[in-house]
Amino acid sequence: MTQTEVEIETLDEFRARARTWIRANLASADPAAHVGVLRKETSDEDELAAVTHDRALQRSMFDAGLAGISIPREYGGQGLTPAHQRVLNDELAGFEYPARLQAPTFVPCAAVLLDFGTEEQKKRHIPAILRGEELWMQMLSEPSGGSDVAGAVTTAIRDGDDWILNGSKIWTTGAWWSDWALCLARTNWDVPKHRGLTVFMVPLKAEGIEVHRIEMLSGSKEFCQEYMTDVRIPDSDRIGEVDAGWTVGTRWMFHERLLLRSPYATLPAGSSRGGSRTEELLEVARDAGRLDDPLARDLIGEADTLELVKNALQQRIGHAMTTGAMTDQAASILRLMSGDVATRLTTIIYDMTGADGAAWDTDDGAVAECGTDFLMQQSYTIAGGTTEMARNTISERVLGMPRERSHDPNLAFRDVPRGAPTGG
Repeated sequence: MTQTEVEIETLDEFRARARTWIRANLASADPAAHVGVLRKETSDEDELAAVTHDRALQRSMFDAGLAGISIPREYGGQGLTPAHQRVLNDELAGFEYPARLQAPTFVPCAAVLLDFGTEEQKKRHIPAILRGEELWMQMLSEPSGGSDVAGAVTTAIRDGDDWILNGSKIWTTGAWWSDWALCLARTNWDVPKHRGLTVFMVPLKAEGIEVHRIEMLSGSKEFCQEYMTDVRIPDSDRIGEVDAGWTVGTRWMFHERLLLRSPYATLPAGSSRGGSRTEELLEVARDAGRLDDPLARDLIGEADTLELVKNALQQRIGHAMTTGAMTDQAASILRLMSGDVATRLTTIIYDMTGADGAAWDTDDGAVAECGTDFLMQQSYTIAGGTTEMARNTISERVLGMPRERSHDPNLAFRDVPRGAPTGG
């Protein structure tokens, strides 16, 4: 296909091209994949093999002209519209796709590079991401910071043309099998905390980085903690201006709140990862013997209604932000809605299980592990920015209510009282 043909490709033409390629080249999706809440799904060996497979899938989609649909062509993308991305998502329904690359490699990492990277940085990394050669993570949270990412104490000190990083980041998804990360670090301790931050691109295999995996209640080891000791990063791998990292970080968190609703992410319609959980709910109700139970049917109706409203809200707010009718801060409404709906759906699924939800065996089918999912459900309100933060953003930056009082707005960060680190 020539560049001219791509430029005039209509939605119908794109749909036909995508449908033909998908059905000829992709296998059917595993309906059991990504069910539940952060379940331990495979062995480490199988996980690494799945990562390799996702890289290969991404490369094949790139070669077919189906990668980076909304990313400009000068960086290897297709230069098409979010509407084309939605068409691709529709056509991918029921088929495999490179799930591990969508978040956070494409969103928020590639999105941040597109917004703030230099031309050299974008041309070096965006095509590699689109080809599946680079998997990226985000290094934001710290053991001592909780949700206050602006309180970062990971330090970057200038050394000639390099920076030396020391500190620790935590809750980094998939860091043990990834290549690069965006890292928020403190470069100035003598100004208020929001004014002394800088963002860097960090190769996760760099000398001085130790990656430790964190085992969750569910047995999942998806999250990691990184320890950085005298990690040397060239200034050419700095994103944005020195000490202006909060400007980058604000946009970074906007993309994080959009996450799989972003036009940069590929997510098959109805996918269990970030999509509808109706099929999972029906399977649990069936295996719990409650499909004909009136109370269970009410719960199924509630779940279906919640997903319907959530999807309608996503479309409405997404359109409003695109047209400028609403500020980008409205992404926090989507973040809050997705977190609240996800936790409620997990509770509904658990309510279907009866006693078997608390104590199950291998004969209980889809009911198994629902009890662990219920205990893990709060992860939906934390990952991607907490729902408490979303509520603050909505009240202050969308509704214009008075800002929450800060006790240290003009205090040099080195003088801000801090508690002892936790975690690790």
